[in-house]
Amino acid sequence: MPECPYWPADAPDRVPAVSRPKQPRKPAPPPGLVVVDKPAGMTSHDVVARARRIMGTRKVGHAGTLDPMATGVLVLGIERATKLLGHLALDRKTYLATITLGASTTTDDAEGEFGDRADAAQLAAVTDEAIAAGIAVLSGDIQQVPSAVSAVKIDGKRAYARVRAGEDVVIPSRPVTVYRFDLLGTRREEHGIELDVVVECSSGTYVRALARDLGAGLGIGGHLSALRRTTVGPFTLAKARTLEKLEESPELSFDLDSAVAAAFPRRDVDQATARAVQFGQKVAAAGIDGTYGVFGPDGRVLALAADEAGTTRSVVVLLPA
Repeated sequence: MPECPYWPADAPDRVPAVSRPKQPRKPAPPPGLVVVDKPAGMTSHDVVARARRIMGTRKVGHAGTLDPMATGVLVLGIERATKLLGHLALDRKTYLATITLGASTTTDDAEGEFGDRADAAQLAAVTDEAIAAGIAVLSGDIQQVPSAVSAVKIDGKRAYARVRAGEDVVIPSRPVTVYRFDLLGTRREEHGIELDVVVECSSGTYVRALARDLGAGLGIGGHLSALRRTTVGPFTLAKARTLEKLEESPELSFDLDSAVAAAFPRRDVDQATARAVQFGQKVAAAGIDGTYGVFGPDGRVLALAADEAGTTRSVVVLLPA
């Protein structure tokens, strides 16, 4: 190395790198479910992104999507509990909704473009008895055409994406069940007739399509103006927390064991059977219909399983050996 007045002759050619102490990695949160009370204006994906920051993990997913305008119960899976999301029995949901009769929209809700509005005479001609009869027609087992801007796939592409691309979308009807469609209150306003309702329905039912079809049946158009989900499967608002509350206390609503116990039938097994289940081996059938949780002698959940041809098959192993 050439001599330098600022560099001692006996100094090393390279300055050793300064070693910095490694920052300890934040431990991953325990697996389980978080039940969020989703605010209006956020997509379900927005809620997942916020929950990832709050819970300190990328392993967050959601079940039972809610539209941005809707509020209420949204179930999130954390860490290994994301494996539960595709198997949760979320086939029954309850909503509080406000339906506005007197105008239809391009999205069947208040966020779309409005079409023709009914005039005062047309609104006055719609009796309470006619509204009750229209609701009765849309109750029970019905055929429903989902909204054109729904997430239903048409030839492999979401319907809403085709609509945004300017395509004409025709969605076939499909069977759904409306277990309950009760009218809670009626307000006759200058711009329309507002109905507060409670709807309990099967998965895949669009409440905004009910609003659309009720208005169409009455001849004055209709759309959904407010929606709040109060239950999805076994999960209710009683266990739900706002994102602000979750930020203050980032804790699970259900740990993995209690989540499976709440959402699935339970099967308790002995130690030998537990070991076989943890290795993904088949064991004797339990005689339980559908998917159920398998729990070891210590009360911890081992897997989701289902009976098949006289044996039990592990659907997903949650606690491998």
